Amino acid sequence: MNTAEQDKVLQNFRAIADAIATLFFPHAEVVLHDLRTQKVDYIANNLSKRAIGDDSALEDMLSDDIREVNIGPYEKLNWDGQKIRSLSTVLRDHKGRPLAVLCINLNISLFENAKAALDLFLSPSKLIPQPDSLFRDDWQERINTFLHAWLRERQLSLNLLTRDHKRELVLALHAEGAFKGKSASNYVANVLGMGRATVYKHLKELKG
Repeated sequence: MNTAEQDKVLQNFRAIADAIATLFFPHAEVVLHDLRTQKVDYIANNLSKRAIGDDSALEDMLSDDIREVNIGPYEKLNWDGQKIRSLSTVLRDHKGRPLAVLCINLNISLFENAKAALDLFLSPSKLIPQPDSLFRDDWQERINTFLHAWLRERQLSLNLLTRDHKRELVLALHAEGAFKGKSASNYVANVLGMGRATVYKHLKELKG
């Protein structure tokens, strides 16, 4: 492959860099290094403040017997102190010779901050046991618990229930005593997305 042909291949690599950076915008930067010149050839969504033409210092990638394809992921700090997770991929020409290195740099600081906030918000140390006096007659929770156990056993979800499933579930809830709550019929009808009259109809079948 001559230089002109290699340049055409690099143009394809630049398009791939743009595609990755667009998909993960604004969190990912993609840097293309030309191993022939040991220079930065292209940058999509510049986060690192590097410039095209900067030295790459990737001489160790030039060996034809290099076995690595994907190197990483590994972590490093960006110029602004934010944490970056990076993956480098060795790209070859049609003869299998290393031609370029594509580096994807993903800024994970935002995700880490979000995780820390969620961990704090969801921390079980902030919870107390349900007060018996307040929840002694929590029929809604009992219905919810039975309902989702019933769905799990049958590998179903609420939005996939057929008319027959709903009838079977109403009868199963009745057998568990779920309709002793004052507004239980309305609640079950709302949860299952069915008319209250239909719930009463199924319950009437049991009595009749």
